[in-house]
Amino acid sequence: MSAGLIQTILLVITVGLIILFTAKYKVNAFLVLLLAALFYGFLSFVFTGTPPFLTTTVDGKTTQGLVDLIAGGFGSTLTSIGIVIVLGVIMGYFLEKTGAALVMARAILKIVGKRNAPLAMAIAGYVVSIPVFCDSGFVILQALNRSLAQSAGISLAVMGTALSMGLYSTHCLVPPTPGPIAAAANIGADLGLVIMLGLVASIPAMLAGWLFSTRYAKRIWIDPNAQMSYEDMLKSFDKLPSTFMSFLPIVLPLVLIALNSIAAFPSNPFGTGAVKAIFVFLGNPNIALLIGVFIAALLTTDRKSVFGDWTAKAIESSAIILVITAAGGALGMVLRSSGVGTYLGTSLARMHVGILLPFIIAAAIKTAQGSSTVSLVTTSAVLFPMLEQLGWTTSVQKALVVLAIGAGAMVVSHANDSYFWVVTKFSDMTVDQGFRLQTLGSLMTGIGAIVGVGILWLILA
Repeated sequence: MSAGLIQTILLVITVGLIILFTAKYKVNAFLVLLLAALFYGFLSFVFTGTPPFLTTTVDGKTTQGLVDLIAGGFGSTLTSIGIVIVLGVIMGYFLEKTGAALVMARAILKIVGKRNAPLAMAIAGYVVSIPVFCDSGFVILQALNRSLAQSAGISLAVMGTALSMGLYSTHCLVPPTPGPIAAAANIGADLGLVIMLGLVASIPAMLAGWLFSTRYAKRIWIDPNAQMSYEDMLKSFDKLPSTFMSFLPIVLPLVLIALNSIAAFPSNPFGTGAVKAIFVFLGNPNIALLIGVFIAALLTTDRKSVFGDWTAKAIESSAIILVITAAGGALGMVLRSSGVGTYLGTSLARMHVGILLPFIIAAAIKTAQGSSTVSLVTTSAVLFPMLEQLGWTTSVQKALVVLAIGAGAMVVSHANDSYFWVVTKFSDMTVDQGFRLQTLGSLMTGIGAIVGVGILWLILA
């Protein structure tokens, strides 16, 4: 039996154990991923000799051992995206606490009209979930969702599903949500390209969820039972920020990051002088999101809270994301050093499934263990060593691989997913209705996403 085949079997066992311990035994993903790196690395060394067990130096050349590989992968991942994740979480928390998310939903509603309330909430979810976690976004907007359903005479099943799928579409595809950021870091994809292409690919995902809600979910009647009208809800805030200022903390960083990527094009569209240097500096994700954080802080006059308690709570909630992401980076480093990627990449390239490969792997992991973030982190770590053999080496191809993983990480949301219970609880769905609406809806949304990614792949890759 070849070394590559042995390592592939070990990889399958490792992924199976990740799913088992996170899904069934509810062990924290950080510990599971860290132990998975040790488990795979040790057994791969025992049976194949790679990666090395101990760090050695021969003729001045140092080869890292297993423990150093894990520590190096953990640290390099935090170095590349740690600040971005923390700043993204802080900005999302500010938008939640100031009512900016509600203002954005109100602005979208004015454009499409109350008659198209499900589409309005799907679009609102699409926008809000770029910096805000989908479960938090659903909680923020659910009261508005309920009051709009009641005033329009629409089943809460329709409105809840439309909002949920709108939130899901960008949650899994568009940074600075941590999952796509982590996947981009593991794959080595350009963050600006992931954002630009993700915003496009998430449109068919959002529309697929909206069509599912208006065509299928309407068959199920759930009384909105709103306790507060739309108008009263707006009045409940002492002072809401303006529409322009509510959107600015999201839009400006995304634009700056995109300009950074454009400035780096070989054709030098901004030249090679000061203009390029400015765009490269301001568009660095760390700087762009820091700017977004301070703009979001301007949405309230309560400076003591915004830079004190609010920031502290956001940092606390970002900690678990950081360590899970970094542990995924450690696993990826061990896999890369073992050489399993070369064997698997060559073998899988013969299957000719193309961009569906990342989608299928991520969907299997997501369905089995429930967390989209863990699916994104694990799948990207597994795939990175195979990229060269699969022929996915350009910046655009790497960005689309990240998006294909994100599309798979939507499929499917069911009982092992915390988001499933948030949506069902706040939409008054029974468990059976949750499976018919949230689970089936996430399948349709994921299919919409991979269709969007596939079209982009045919055009750009």
